[in-house]
Amino acid sequence: MPSTHPASGAARDHFQVLIIGGGTAGITVAARLRRAGLCDIAVLEPADVHWYQPLWTLVGGGRAPLGVTHRPEASVMPRRVHWIREAATAVDPEVRTVTTAHRTIGYDHLVMAPGLQLDWDAIPGLDAAIGHGAVSSNYAFEYAPYTWELIRGLRSGTAVFTQPSGPVKCGGAPQKIAYLAADHWRRQGVLDRIRVVLVLPADSMFGVPVWRRALERVAERYGIEVRLNSEMTSVDGAARRLTVADRSTGAEDGLAFDLLHAVPPQRAPGWVERGPLADPASPYGYVEVDKHTLQHPRHRNVFALGDVANLPTSKTGAAVRKQAPVLVANLVAEINGEHREQRRYDGYTSCPLVTARGKVLLAEFDYDQRPAPSIPLLDTTKERRDMWLLKRYGLPALYWRGMLKGLV
Repeated sequence: MPSTHPASGAARDHFQVLIIGGGTAGITVAARLRRAGLCDIAVLEPADVHWYQPLWTLVGGGRAPLGVTHRPEASVMPRRVHWIREAATAVDPEVRTVTTAHRTIGYDHLVMAPGLQLDWDAIPGLDAAIGHGAVSSNYAFEYAPYTWELIRGLRSGTAVFTQPSGPVKCGGAPQKIAYLAADHWRRQGVLDRIRVVLVLPADSMFGVPVWRRALERVAERYGIEVRLNSEMTSVDGAARRLTVADRSTGAEDGLAFDLLHAVPPQRAPGWVERGPLADPASPYGYVEVDKHTLQHPRHRNVFALGDVANLPTSKTGAAVRKQAPVLVANLVAEINGEHREQRRYDGYTSCPLVTARGKVLLAEFDYDQRPAPSIPLLDTTKERRDMWLLKRYGLPALYWRGMLKGLV
């Protein structure tokens, strides 16, 4: 497979299209650009492993092995796309260059898809506590199996599941693991001995009313104590105690726990946040783009999608699947100097809300928080077994065999 490497004397320093990031968004766009006939494409990605992150919740809930969630990066890199195995450290859109630790690479057109970073240090005590004792998180592959170990071992006490303020990958994931855990404890006959607390920063459990009401019923079924407008502000892993702040009143109180599943705050990579492409309106440093065309408003040869784009929709792989064809169509038109009407992204995203072993609510909606169902004749506002099979088996197959190949 063609690639470039810092040690290679044949390393190229300019490409027609440079894609920063070889995750879901970057690989999907690269594959679609190849299918559109473009040949001079490079992907800047240092990692050797490609992860399918949506299954990490099921890993943490004991319903999937970690091994099915990853493949070698080389196996998903599109053919005849240059793979530069380095990390970006800066971008200069005025001179059209991207800098790494080893070189400067020029481009005609740039696609920003580096994802986001997990900010474990943003909550005092979390970085020191995560991954041992009673604290875990499904938001990192190395901790997801430990989540299941903690859930399986808990027979009584207090289990706390938190979500931070600000955008996070798959906003439903912090709730899904709480439901999987509660379902397991109920099946083991110990749920009545466990206090389950769900700490959420928003004023409701979900932004779209039909799924909000459904999730309220799920939480009631398990007896989960839901704290809205609240977030964890510190944690002491050794003492097994955390602090919860009520965002509406400013009051704080301590909470002892026997299990904590913590979701870290998330933001753009530091070099993006400090760089010229960041949206001044984003407190998390995400890239500024037109929410419909995915084009940067000040640099027409720059596009962004996926987690790094400052879009008012949930950060999910399903969103990327709808963003990628729009971005590629508009990018190709820009390259060809076409002045036709641009393709538009409507904010579609999807979140399969796992509510129990074998049950899923499939939430699909757009920028206006309107339901946007993609499966005719199925009521996905109700918990369904077939949507569980889609989540566990159908979507991963679609991802590896279709999406990353630019087919869907």
